[in-house]
Amino acid sequence: MKAAGELGYRPNALAQGLISRRTHLVAVIMSSLTMLHYPEVLAELSHRLTERDLRMLLFSLEAESDVDGVLEQVWRHSVDGVICAAHLTDPQVEQFIAHRVPLVLYNRLSGRAPATSVACDSVAGQRELVERLLAAGHRRFAVVAGPADSYVGEERRRAALARLGEAGITTVPERRGDFSYASGGDAMIALMAEAGQLDAVVCVNDLMAIGAIDAARERFGLRIPEDLSVVGFDGTDPAGWNSYRLCSIRQPVRRMTQAAVDMLLERVEDARIPPERRLFSGQFMEGRSARLA
Repeated sequence: MKAAGELGYRPNALAQGLISRRTHLVAVIMSSLTMLHYPEVLAELSHRLTERDLRMLLFSLEAESDVDGVLEQVWRHSVDGVICAAHLTDPQVEQFIAHRVPLVLYNRLSGRAPATSVACDSVAGQRELVERLLAAGHRRFAVVAGPADSYVGEERRRAALARLGEAGITTVPERRGDFSYASGGDAMIALMAEAGQLDAVVCVNDLMAIGAIDAARERFGLRIPEDLSVVGFDGTDPAGWNSYRLCSIRQPVRRMTQAAVDMLLERVEDARIPPERRLFSGQFMEGRSARLA
């Protein structure tokens, strides 16, 4: 150690990787919208990987449908594994199998191609919110959805519309946003212009719900929740701010990220472990933004 200090020697991670055939790099594929509006997911993944002496190589997508453009870069970096928070088609999943790169899907499920995944049960959470709104007597609904290529956003949108359809409510005006505060406000303005009067607005994430609340208050003078109920999804920090106290479903981000890292490293160590799915229940946040049963 004395000689190493005198020589200024430092271990070379690249050289170690040649010997161990491990790079200690884990690629994380995530859309820029996810990073912007759910920064705790990225922070938790980085923290969990650092705990295991691994380094995160981040690949950012402008939209979830842009995955093809980054896969070649992933293969070139010879990563030990990949955590993907973007939708993958079956042929894309099969590329991971062909390259023998372990893959864990984060907050989404695979199609027919087998892939390990960890997700929050968005369907059950969204149905619970709508069920509570219905039980409280709401009948005139609208939905603020996310981008059409967002797997999670579409899953929540379909779950809300399906539960409303079961209750005999089939005419539900919709507007799409990009998960941002501003798009939630714009969607609220458009929905009020179309529907005239609403009982409840179901937003597929918290920030759009907050934007919708502000637009309802400032543009139309509505009281929340006396005149209009608004619900979100995710349980992000702004949802708990006193001005909003949003009714939402909180995702167990820490548990999900820990599971994603554990499941990935198990498969890095032993590629024979078969794919599995872990589904986490969200936690209902009562809030004060909706009249709920």
